[in-house]
Amino acid sequence: MEKITTIRSRTVVLPASNIDTDQIIPARFLTTTTRIGLGKQLFSDWRYAPDGSAKPDFVLNQPAAAGCQVLVAGRNFGCGSSREHAPWALLDYGFRAVISTEIADIFRNNSLMNGLLPIVIDADTSRWLIENRGSEVSIDLASTSLQLPNGAKVNFPIDPFARYCLLNGVDELGFLLQQQARIAAYEARHKDN
Repeated sequence: MEKITTIRSRTVVLPASNIDTDQIIPARFLTTTTRIGLGKQLFSDWRYAPDGSAKPDFVLNQPAAAGCQVLVAGRNFGCGSSREHAPWALLDYGFRAVISTEIADIFRNNSLMNGLLPIVIDADTSRWLIENRGSEVSIDLASTSLQLPNGAKVNFPIDPFARYCLLNGVDELGFLLQQQARIAAYEARHKDN
């Protein structure tokens, strides 16, 4: 997992509410166990016409979206069924963070475990980001803050263990593997118990 300390990027805005995991990555693409290539299928039903051609009016098909690492979405992002493929597709596309006023719990947990930073913000900040599409924002995970180009700075909540893992680029298994020496020492002290 890639470390996240700071992210400085322009935003891509999808203001729709209730964007579910089947819209993020349709079920027909869930047969793979690898993350590679899922970014091409991200929002597939919105991005492509039935003949496979790109819909020019969809935001990810516009030149301004190229290289953006921050997705700003409407309320209740990632609702629906649990699928790790949703954060995998967002990461494979190039996103490092998703910002919304509400992020579904299962999606948020899947994101944190896979290296995608889900950021929940207040309605006023969300409104500003939606109205100012493509703005460059700065995210500092160490201080759990999001800075807007107008100077406004807002803090966002994140589970301390998930924050530690993201800052250090380790998943839960990686964290446990880092503890092997301590585990072995504990086992040695309690061998006869």
